[in-house]
Amino acid sequence: MKKSVIVVAGGSGSRMQSDLPKQFIKWCGKPILMHTIQQLVEFDRHMEIILVLPKNQVELWDELCEAYNFTVEHTLTYGGATRFESVKNGLEKVSEDCLVGVHDGVRPLVSAQTLKNCFDTAAKYGSAIPVIDAIESIRELGDFGSRAVARANYKMVQTPQVFFSSKLKEAYHQTYRDFFTDDASVYEAAGNTVSLAKGNRENIKITTPMDLLVGEALKHPSLPSRRE
Repeated sequence: MKKSVIVVAGGSGSRMQSDLPKQFIKWCGKPILMHTIQQLVEFDRHMEIILVLPKNQVELWDELCEAYNFTVEHTLTYGGATRFESVKNGLEKVSEDCLVGVHDGVRPLVSAQTLKNCFDTAAKYGSAIPVIDAIESIRELGDFGSRAVARANYKMVQTPQVFFSSKLKEAYHQTYRDFFTDDASVYEAAGNTVSLAKGNRENIKITTPMDLLVGEALKHPSLPSRRE
């Protein structure tokens, strides 16, 4: 079955303490977003890439593609005011009969095994989200104050989150609600069941200056960490 991935890249860079949107920050030799897209097509060179960017960032992206000679084929569409609207816009570019993943533009370290796990699980069960074990202690907050909970009952969720395109499009016909924090929450609210797949701990979301350093160390574990 055909594979498509919607890459959502709408960051502002505020947590990076940078005027440059985080997905365009140079990391390990080129903008983070280019690493992310490259990782996807290295997994499957026939994969359809749909990039969702804010309209006011498209010109800069075009300039960066020219500057870095980035020629990976992708379809570009504009983002909305929220992530929900951005994914919805991306889905308009996706064919009906495919497996579609939604991936954060600043997760360049997703492994080929995680991608395989997600697409294989979604092909079998209709959906798949990559998860990893929670390794920190977790506390629940409420009117009672806080209390310890069993971390074995919780998983940390990553992307890409993969679904049959027709079912995800149907789910995104819903009205936006505040608890829609990812695609799985939208899909689940439409009455569907979400299946889990094994992620990789290196698949961090690069959103802070520390993440840049950690990510570089993960990408090049044999080299001293430094920001290029």
